[in-house]
Amino acid sequence: MKLKDLVSRTRSYRRFDEAHIIDYKILENLVGLARLSASGANRQPLKFLIYNAPEDCARVFPSLVWAGYLKDWDGPEPGERPTGYIIILGDKTIAEEFAIDCGIAAQSMKLGATEAGLGGCMIASIRRELLRAELKIPDRFEILLILALGKPVEKVIIDDMVDGDVKYWRDKEKSHHVPKRPLSELIIKL
Repeated sequence: MKLKDLVSRTRSYRRFDEAHIIDYKILENLVGLARLSASGANRQPLKFLIYNAPEDCARVFPSLVWAGYLKDWDGPEPGERPTGYIIILGDKTIAEEFAIDCGIAAQSMKLGATEAGLGGCMIASIRRELLRAELKIPDRFEILLILALGKPVEKVIIDDMVDGDVKYWRDKEKSHHVPKRPLSELIIKL
């Protein structure tokens, strides 16, 4: 698959086939892609928690806040929830700032998930203290981002942006539409 196709297919999916359990080795391989990715000053301060067992996924799910623009949707219903999670943590004993590393690692893992026939959503809206308590995450780790992963059951459509509206939306068939700014708006000349 060409890189442009891989990037175009790597969307934010929020509804999954919960019967499809992701093999732990696949999730481990995704973390391996993060490991090979660039890191600021090569500090490599990120750590990862991997979950694929249904009982563990059920422990992570309540800590997630889903799709802020979809005001009438509280997240995936039972049967459409993620079947794998990779929680990205920043080790504060190694670095104080993690944003660049976290973004690079998360995108590398999402690209790998797409290549493996999976989809996912990067979630930063997290009930962090609830998650920390539930998983007993030590204070030395900052909870940065959660990759919710699974076999997608929804269609994501990229649309041209209209009147500067960035809000994603769903149509009556539950297809998820994501408006994108035109390239002519992104490239500026000074």
